[in-house]
Amino acid sequence: MTVPAQNRDTPCILIIDDEPQIRHFLRISLRTEGYELIEAEDGETGLGLCARHSPDLVILDLGLPDMDGSEVLAGLREWSSAPVIILSVRDRELEKVKALDLGANDYVTKPFGIDELLARVRTQLRSWQQQNASTQDTPVLFDDGALYIDLSTRKVMVKGEHVRLTPKEFSVLKVLMLATGKIVTQSQLLKDIWGPTHTRDTHYLRILIGRLRQKLGDDPTEQHYIQTEPGVGYRFAGSDDTSDT
Repeated sequence: MTVPAQNRDTPCILIIDDEPQIRHFLRISLRTEGYELIEAEDGETGLGLCARHSPDLVILDLGLPDMDGSEVLAGLREWSSAPVIILSVRDRELEKVKALDLGANDYVTKPFGIDELLARVRTQLRSWQQQNASTQDTPVLFDDGALYIDLSTRKVMVKGEHVRLTPKEFSVLKVLMLATGKIVTQSQLLKDIWGPTHTRDTHYLRILIGRLRQKLGDDPTEQHYIQTEPGVGYRFAGSDDTSDT
């Protein structure tokens, strides 16, 4: 039985790949490094395992028998922020860009060198663990009676009702909340959430902020929670502060 994520001493990796020889190769290599493994040979099974076991990292093939790997990735990113490494024979730049835009953290083309893959796994796990540690060391709870946010459990409620945020919406909210009272620039948010090639795509951010305000019940004219500093960025102010911007 796989141990729940919060109680693990050893990182758990989910492999979603329909090729038995690839899974066998990865199983031997990753277990040698001390990782705990769970495996799926199709997308539906992989999504189910991810939901039940909350792995620390997912290795995902794009060519699955029941659905395209990009659909699996999009499904994962609706509720999971665990790092995802794509492992695929598709080597076109368009495929890589699509996967990264959908939320993949890295992309490795088959055939691959195991040493390189292991290095990428270590890098993603290290970044993920540092991110979680950083979150645990800072205030992660906001509750003013109307809006409730718990970053540690990714739980958001408005007037007692659960609110479902997309991964990018939650990521923006998290960055702003961890810097409560401070302005986070548009370019920094775009770089952190969409990547360094999107620092000029401010329209992405405006649309997302608008959706986020709507879901949080934040009046766009009063801006109790997410305030706009025109031409600069945004800040999470909570309910004790308001803005005329």
